[in-house]
Formats: sequence, C-alpha cells, structure tokens
Amino acid sequence: MGNPRGFMQYQRGGPKRRPAELRIHDWREVYLPFADQDLTAQAARCMDCGIPFCHQGCPLGNLIPEWNDLIYRNEWKEAIARLHATNNFPEFTGRLCPAPCESACVLGIPSDPVSIKLIEQETIEHAFAKGLVNPVTPSVATGFRVAVVGSGPAGLAAAQQLTRAGHAVTVYEKADRIGGLMRYGIPEFKLEKRILDRRLAQMESEGTVFVTGVEIGRDIDAAEVADHFDAVLLAIGSEKPRDLPVPGRELAGVHQAMEYLPWANRVQQGDLEAPPINAKGKHVVVIGGGDTGADCVGTAHRQGALSVTQIEILPRPGDDRPAGQPWPTYPAIFRVSSAHEEGGERMFSLNTEAFVSDGEGRVAALNVHEVVARDGGFAKLDGSEIRLGADLVLLAMGFVGVAAESAVAQLGLELTPRGSILAGDDWVTSRNGVFACGDARRGQSLIVWAIAEGRSAAAAVDRYLTGGSDLPAPIATTSAPMAL
Repeated sequence: MGNPRGFMQYQRGGPKRRPAELRIHDWREVYLPFADQDLTAQAARCMDCGIPFCHQGCPLGNLIPEWNDLIYRNEWKEAIARLHATNNFPEFTGRLCPAPCESACVLGIPSDPVSIKLIEQETIEHAFAKGLVNPVTPSVATGFRVAVVGSGPAGLAAAQQLTRAGHAVTVYEKADRIGGLMRYGIPEFKLEKRILDRRLAQMESEGTVFVTGVEIGRDIDAAEVADHFDAVLLAIGSEKPRDLPVPGRELAGVHQAMEYLPWANRVQQGDLEAPPINAKGKHVVVIGGGDTGADCVGTAHRQGALSVTQIEILPRPGDDRPAGQPWPTYPAIFRVSSAHEEGGERMFSLNTEAFVSDGEGRVAALNVHEVVARDGGFAKLDGSEIRLGADLVLLAMGFVGVAAESAVAQLGLELTPRGSILAGDDWVTSRNGVFACGDARRGQSLIVWAIAEGRSAAAAVDRYLTGGSDLPAPIATTSAPMAL
C-alpha cells in the first residue's frame, strides 16, 4: 500500500447529509459532495492486511485494495479501470449497496472499517466528471441474438457484458422506461434518475437495444421470443409481494409498498403533478423494517405526512455485532437510514392483528400486539394490545417469488419451492437456451448480488452460444445460493 500507516493516521470519514429539515422539502440526494483530497485520506486507511477479506465480502469480488491504493496515488484513470473490471455500475452500488465488504474489512476488527462504499461512489463520479467513462464497443460481431427480459441491475449488467462480447442484445422492459426497481422502486433521494439515464446512454452507444412498454408473456408470447432469439435471459426480478391476510386487508388505504413508491417517482419524472396514493396530510404506518420500508418512510416525509410510524415483527437489533455473527459476516445491527433521521417513530416486536375501518370502507387504525420469540416463531404477549391510528398503511414485508406466471408457463419453466425460477448449472433453466439470473433466480436480495448474477449469467450465455467465454463470472458456484 502507498501509505502503510494510513489506518493509524486517519479516522474513518464520509460526506455529511444535508439537514433533515431542509432535505424533506426536495427530492435531491441527501449527501453533500466529498472533496477528492479527503477521499485520498480515506483510501489511505486501506491497510496492508495480507488477506483482503473484503474480496470475500463483496459478491462481485471487487478489487478493493487495488483501487484504494490507486486513489491514494491520485491515479484516477487506472482506479476506475480496476473498479469497472468487476462492477458495471459502481454508481448504483455506491449508493444502494449495504456494503458487506465493509463488514469484512480487516481494519474493522480493531477499529472502524475503510469507507469502501464512499470511495467506490466518488471514484465513478470523478470518472464521469473527467470524461473517463466512454462506450466500449465490440471489435467483432458474433451474429448471435440475445433477448434480456427485465432491465433491473441484473438484466442491465448481463446486457452490457453480452453486448461487449459482440452479441446483438435486445432488452425488453414492461414499464415505459428502462431501469426496473431502480427506476420506479428506489426513491429519487436515494438515486437520482439522471444517474441511471447517464449509464443507459453509454449502453445505447455501445449497441444495446432497449424496448419499453412490452411485457413478455402478455404482449408477446414468451415461447415465440425463445424461438426468435438464439438465447433468452430472464432477469424479471422477484416482484410478488408478501401479503398480510388479516381482517380488514381489503380496506381502502392499505397498499403494497410497490403500489405506492412508483407514483412518487413518476411525479419526479414529470408524468403527473400529484400521486394517486399520497401521504400528504395523513397518519402513515409502514409495516416492515427493511430498506423498502425505509424508502416508504422517506417518501411519506417528503409528501407531507402528519406522522410516520414504521413497525417490525422482529425485535430491535443490538448496536454491536451479535456473537453468532462474527467478523467477517454481515451482522444484523441497529441501523439508522437517512429516512429515519428525518422523523417518525420505529416500533419493534409488533404483529398486526387487524385493520380497523372508519365505517366507510377506509382504514382508520391497526390493532397490533407485542410478540416474543418462541419455538422458532413468535408468540403473543398477553395484555400487550395497541391500537395505532392510520389513514394510509404501506406493506413493505418483502417479496416471495417471480410474478410473471404467464411467461413462466409459456416457456414451461420449473420453479423452486421459494417461487424463484429453477436454474441450475450455468444459470440454465429447465428449457434449453433460456437462462435466469438476479432476484428471479436467487430470490429477493441485494443490488450487488443482482449485478454479480447478471455478469455470471452473461458469461454462461456467451459460453452456450460460442463454446467458450472470456467474460468474467464473479459467482463461482452454479447452484442458486440463499438470499441475504
């Protein structure tokens, strides 16, 4: 490393967030810029640890010590080349990934880990600003045609890799714009869509063709697509939401998170002035303590909710790494997102019994009770019943499998017991020439896993078409791993 004593000279640092009382009145990113000279100090903290466990912690196998050293030396061109060698979209992961690499950082054992996620994001932003990100076009066209269904991070990563390998790639997206959940699921304050559009422009320049407003399995028969293309890669995500079948679920004002979040993004895209599902002037309860729930919390704040309460059936995590989750694993600890900083209340160990009507078919409250862990499940704590007032209830409890039943049926694909597409060795499904990757294959997971799956699936498709491949495959195993 360029500065072997850097980890002793510098403290962990990062960009400041804009004041919460100001940022809830706009939809811009919450973080202030971070100076390049401060970034080099953060990169200098990467120690000569001998075995970089951060590689193991990152599903993409990012070459973290290498680009940290290059940033410390101000060799920006070489740094972005090393970063792009393993990650197609560091501007996405740098904003949206929970950074399991930092949990695996050796420096994190005695001290605060290296600010890997920050360095990743700032490196790619510097590269775009300095004109270091340009189209990479193939030198030879293979003549093979590949259809990628779905334009989330997995589909886009696979499409870019396959285009660069010389294949003619067409990406089909059922929505009116490319991006999948990054477009309509992730709020603007976490990922401004100009960041997404900037990368899509590069991909179009490289030759990837995007087709929007077409749902394979509904607008076009999926079997016809498989017959028309030399290979088909399904990156359709895990969009079937987990429901909450309790009395009152049918009441107006009770919505799935993904019925709510896309409208806010459409307002920011200029499609409409106000969302049809709006938290303005309402008491909002979000059920589910994960990232999607936090996205609902931040969105409700910006829409002018009177109050926001987020409830979770699990107990509150501790502030320190649990004994059963030792380094270098990613620990379940109490985390405070930017949305939680902005206000509202978080409540834990609560289960919803019923939604209460206002007498006119709209939700007015929730009946909940406290729970305790018992025999691998949860048991009600007697006498703990609570009624929470709510005009708007948002269900953010995760997803339970692919939602494209028609496409799956038309292709005759098998599913796993978890509702994901069964894809075994080399990401091949039960139909020859049809592949699957991302959340559609592994179940709901992280954006970094989606990109890793897309890159690995692209290599598998390339091998299928040409008999070999020089494309990197970050995921060594060919069996579908469990989602985090």
